[in-house]
Amino acid sequence: MVKAIFIKVFSFLILFHPVLSTESKESSIQKDDSTPVIIVGAGAAGLTPGYLLHQQGIQFKILEASTSFDGRMKRNTDFANFPIPLGAEWMHVEPTILQHIVNDESVKIDIKTTKYGDDVETYYEGEEVNLSDFGMQDDRKFINSTWFDFFEQYIVPSISEHIIYNAVVDTIDYTNQKIQVRTPTSSYTASNVVVTVPVSILKSGKITFIPELPKYKRQAIKEVTVWEGGKVFIEFSKQFYPTLMSVEVKPEYSGEKLYFDAAYGQDTTQNILGVFAVGSAANPYADLDDEQLIEALLLEIDELSGGQATPNYIKHIYQNWSEEPFIKGAYVSDAESWQVIQRLGENVEQRLFFAGDAYTDGEDWGSVHAAVKSAKRVVNSMQ
Repeated sequence: MVKAIFIKVFSFLILFHPVLSTESKESSIQKDDSTPVIIVGAGAAGLTPGYLLHQQGIQFKILEASTSFDGRMKRNTDFANFPIPLGAEWMHVEPTILQHIVNDESVKIDIKTTKYGDDVETYYEGEEVNLSDFGMQDDRKFINSTWFDFFEQYIVPSISEHIIYNAVVDTIDYTNQKIQVRTPTSSYTASNVVVTVPVSILKSGKITFIPELPKYKRQAIKEVTVWEGGKVFIEFSKQFYPTLMSVEVKPEYSGEKLYFDAAYGQDTTQNILGVFAVGSAANPYADLDDEQLIEALLLEIDELSGGQATPNYIKHIYQNWSEEPFIKGAYVSDAESWQVIQRLGENVEQRLFFAGDAYTDGEDWGSVHAAVKSAKRVVNSMQ
């Protein structure tokens, strides 16, 4: 049986809770400009709480280390005549997730997705298998759109003025009631802080916490396994490959590798093959330059396709998430302990919160919907 690609999908009915609680309780959020909520990171897990706080009229700032919002939702619009998702690509839950994120029934979501049909060609180790063996029978592809496009269109416009770019947070001092968040050039005072940076950044020690994070939190950060890896997209002059093709990764559960028709469901005549490799499956490519990488991949695909890759090759694009300075990795291993994930997601002193695909309740992790769920949980916790 083929190991399910990407992250487990749990019941959608239990994923999302109302943002505003019906219980009457004291809020820890200050509604003044002097001590706003500071959110560190402008990926899905940072944009979502900012958007929800904005809906509630609560002051906030988002500090983003890079020059743009996106996190691991980065996409390319130059390679093909449809957007190429260099990071998050699939929707692992029902499309109603988009309406849940927007949190406004008056807003019509004009984003289209499609499921894989039962007749798609799926192969594992060169042999045809059922779509269900991939664990992707319920996954959806965006049609001429991406996760990035959704956030760009529906979430960012109302909060863009609250995002500060090139703000590399290096210190979070929560010694006193008011938290100090520092960058090399600025200092911000906050009532609450939401940390959404990839857990690999915390593992590297690039952010100093004063006082130190609790021992259980530091231990979880130390123990968690973050997979290296990235994605390659290759244009060919014709399609000679199946919709989905997976290969065995050893040791088992140490990584994943998938070849997939990136143009599936898109309004295009281009033939774009995607290659996704994380964990041990990405190790063979780690030290290769761009030319060596494509030579190695074309050789692999030639062996799988009877020599059809090299003569039909046109161009490629490569996204190595391990080399992104403010990302430093793909995502947390699918085989990680749920207890470690749960500890990563716990808040500290009800003032320092953690949101993202690695900071969840331990039921699910490693996806955009998991990141969004954790962000909603954080906002609820502040009420």
